[in-house]
Amino acid sequence: MGEPVMEELEFLAEILMRHPTDSLRKIAEEEGIDYYRLKRLYDKYYGKYILVSAVYNIRIIGLRSYLAFLSVPSDRILEIGYRMTQNPFVAYVNPAFGFKNGLSAILHIPDDQKDRIDEMLSKYSNDYEYYEVRAYPYSGDDNFGEWNLSYDYAVLMDILNVDARTPITKIARRLGKTRPTVKFMINRLKEMGILVGFDPALENNVHDRSVLGIAETLDESVIERFKEYEIIVGVFPGRGYVIEWFFSSKDDLGTKILEFSNYVDKILINYFDSTFKELNDKNGMTRYSRRVKKDGSGYRSILDF
Repeated sequence: MGEPVMEELEFLAEILMRHPTDSLRKIAEEEGIDYYRLKRLYDKYYGKYILVSAVYNIRIIGLRSYLAFLSVPSDRILEIGYRMTQNPFVAYVNPAFGFKNGLSAILHIPDDQKDRIDEMLSKYSNDYEYYEVRAYPYSGDDNFGEWNLSYDYAVLMDILNVDARTPITKIARRLGKTRPTVKFMINRLKEMGILVGFDPALENNVHDRSVLGIAETLDESVIERFKEYEIIVGVFPGRGYVIEWFFSSKDDLGTKILEFSNYVDKILINYFDSTFKELNDKNGMTRYSRRVKKDGSGYRSILDF
């Protein structure tokens, strides 16, 4: 497969941002685009370079989000990364070098288990730091819910997280339910505020590096400078901000660091290589269903893995 044409890929990303789960024919009609041109681009890039995933408000189901940075010897990065991706409460882990050399990770921790984070991370490294992170702009809402749905909802959330464009018929077969029941379940997730939308994300074979920076204050002009799928801003409540800028390894790393250093106080480079992508993807396929007890009575312990 040849390299993606970025103009085509960006065009498809913008279309899917407006119509994340609509059929191609409906998109073509509403956007006034030739259907066969759209289908050609979709078949060329979807599932290979771009995917639409569900966006969840995990606060509603009692999960707190953290960024963790661990010092790990270079000869143990793959071993420790593999162990971490066996834990479904570790959402992503990647090699990282900067203010910590080793691994960076996103953690989703049940509210009533936040006092176990140090014990969890100490299984992987004796030198780490972590920050609770919230969406930007920060609403200030510190009310956390709990898991009070059946196990089937966790499986559904996994499916929509992997590919939100999965046909309802296929989801129904996977869950052993009817199409109307699946639609009811999806609508219930929306009504409860758990499923808040769908987001097209470029795969790591497009953006295989990122500069991650931590800052005490946020220069909001950085948000205006980059496309929505190139930059993510988060809030460390009471402590500052995190800004992550995604780019390609074909770009000059030194230039990126110099440019980004104007906006942050601490910098780290994330490397999204194919081995870790496979580990993260495998973990992500069943992340929610492995977090939840089979009887739906709540979350398993973050120390079980």
